[in-house]
Amino acid sequence: MEPQRQRVKTTLPLSLGRYHISEDCGFLLPNPLKELPDLYRPWMEIANKLAHLIESHQLRAHVNKMPLLSCALLRTYREQRLAHLVLGFLSMGYVWQEGDAHPQKVLPRNLALPFVEVSSILGLPPILVHSDLVLTNWMKKNPEGPLEIRNLDTIVSFPGGESLRGFVLVTVLVEKAAVPGIMALVQAVNAISPPDQDTLLQALQRLKLSIQDMTSTLGQMHDGAGASPVFYSSASDYVDPDIFYAVIRIFLSGWKDNPAMPMGLIYEGVSEEPLQYSGGSAAQSTVLHAVDEFLGIRHSQESADFLCRMRDYMPPSHKAFLEDIHSAPSLRDHVLSSGHGPLRTAYNQCLETLAELRSYHITIVTKYLVTAAARAKSRGLSPLPGPPRALEDRGTGGTQVLSFLKSVRNRTLEMILQPSG
Repeated sequence: MEPQRQRVKTTLPLSLGRYHISEDCGFLLPNPLKELPDLYRPWMEIANKLAHLIESHQLRAHVNKMPLLSCALLRTYREQRLAHLVLGFLSMGYVWQEGDAHPQKVLPRNLALPFVEVSSILGLPPILVHSDLVLTNWMKKNPEGPLEIRNLDTIVSFPGGESLRGFVLVTVLVEKAAVPGIMALVQAVNAISPPDQDTLLQALQRLKLSIQDMTSTLGQMHDGAGASPVFYSSASDYVDPDIFYAVIRIFLSGWKDNPAMPMGLIYEGVSEEPLQYSGGSAAQSTVLHAVDEFLGIRHSQESADFLCRMRDYMPPSHKAFLEDIHSAPSLRDHVLSSGHGPLRTAYNQCLETLAELRSYHITIVTKYLVTAAARAKSRGLSPLPGPPRALEDRGTGGTQVLSFLKSVRNRTLEMILQPSG
């Protein structure tokens, strides 16, 4: 079990602005850029036809002819985030163009050097991360329209067509559904000391509703099953499990804890030794880390170690937000010591609702990984380029995914407080 870390009380109230968290978009980057400055056109030209180049096995040849460009002339944070997104997509496509049976073990210097450069500027690792794939990779078709799936599109895509689009954009909408909960969480932290029981109770009730909203939104991932009809809009939201497993998933895989890349990846011009980085994972989203810290959930040592490592794949300001929630006064201690019955009930309801979300995530992973893997084995065929044999029982982040998800769900349930007295 993870040892309790000493809490050092924060002296300033939490506020979202300090951590580059938007009151409208949460951890999503508001209004991401779609184009880089003209100097970087060679990158954008490849990124704009990335799926076709991978499917036609031409991406590596195109990347090898790219000029070597420096990221020093990227002027703004949003330009840097788009560059990290684009270079991350190019790198994943380059490594996995031929599937996990024939990964590319060396990233060429004209890709490796600028990717490491912009990663250093942003405080992110040089691999595609959740903050690229989801937080930076969305655009409104009609800028004046609502943030809903019919009005959304991705900026850069892998093979996978509508299923890839649905996977990214439903995840965008889950992040959006979390926004009221994150705002309630901040309000609650500030209401613990000095205690304001009414504000705290209302904030916990809003957090519960936001977690329920996240679960309903996640239901759009697969044919609306389990989702409220309010959230499910059309067949274009559907993420086909076979396409996700056999086509999309390999491009989210990293080169740490991956049997297909046991040594890692050489970044030419950066390091003569291979470097190891985990692939994309839902555990790189800051949302549930924040809720866990706020509710005082302590996971098993193995799960906690993995979750802690995933924080290094988040923007540094988001990681700082988590650290400050941790060092703020403990909600759980306050609920235990207050003897306030409604507060204990509201706290437990947040835990129960969070466990329901985690159970639903297990259902989805079972459908998209375990069941899809069995079908792929029975057919022995897939469109491109897999099926990914090396990752049959692992998440793209490298974990034994179902045992990990069940562990964090079960620990959440174990935290429920029994009636006092």
